[in-house]
Amino acid sequence: MSNIEIQKSSGGLGADVHGVDLSKPLEAHLLSAIKAAWAEHLVLRLPGTRLSDDQLMAFSQNLGPLDMRPVGKAEQKSVPGNHYVTIISNVLENGRPIGGLGNLDAQWHTDMSYKPSPAVASILHAWELPDQGGDTYFCNMYAALEGLPSALRARIEGLQLKHDAGHNSVGGLRRGFEEAVNAKAAQGAIHPLIRTHPVTHRQCLYLGRRQDAYIVGLELGESEALLDEIWAAATYPDYCWQQTWRPHDTVMWDNRCTMHRRDGFPNDQQRIMRRTQIGGDKVN
Repeated sequence: MSNIEIQKSSGGLGADVHGVDLSKPLEAHLLSAIKAAWAEHLVLRLPGTRLSDDQLMAFSQNLGPLDMRPVGKAEQKSVPGNHYVTIISNVLENGRPIGGLGNLDAQWHTDMSYKPSPAVASILHAWELPDQGGDTYFCNMYAALEGLPSALRARIEGLQLKHDAGHNSVGGLRRGFEEAVNAKAAQGAIHPLIRTHPVTHRQCLYLGRRQDAYIVGLELGESEALLDEIWAAATYPDYCWQQTWRPHDTVMWDNRCTMHRRDGFPNDQQRIMRRTQIGGDKVN
């Protein structure tokens, strides 16, 4: 039997998984160990093996049903003929982007939180990397909730947040949307600010992304001020972990209890990533 090693990161979440070849079907005990480590550490990095799109999909399907790729700003974001693998890249072919998000900073966000049933998880695999920049950062939303000042925690109990559907994580307007007059008027799903994870049964903050977020029932100015306070407290460095990408890294994270962001990088350097995501469930 294959041996698996879980090495915890020095940050507020995250762990490396060694002894697993993702290009091959996983034995049951390996899959169970990965799922247990994922529930404990929220983000897992599995280094070392370049995966084809089919191999990435096969591994991802161990975690649940694959979700369709999201609608974005770029006209071509998926592998031709494949609606489940998203290309994230700054590369142009014939003057058109082959993927989404380009080379810009991506702000703190939770994937697909603007949908009524957001994505459970995302899996990102590195094909080509720039010499500098492009690091990804993850934030532990269990710890973020637990670390809130007691008065702020009491203030947000029972409140709901509308998650902006119109923009992606680099601020680009999604196809089919127009700029909203203000956050209160923006389109998007409404979810509790504090959710309960359906597997661990622990409570955590659920923020999505800051742009055009709105706390339902508050005056716009009050919502903006309260969200600024929450975000400042939630992204404290002790709750975070930095992923410096290496060739063929595969990183999987739980969107129900983490946020993530990305550093920008020089646009004259290529970055090509492949991503899958696991189908959504309702937020409670």
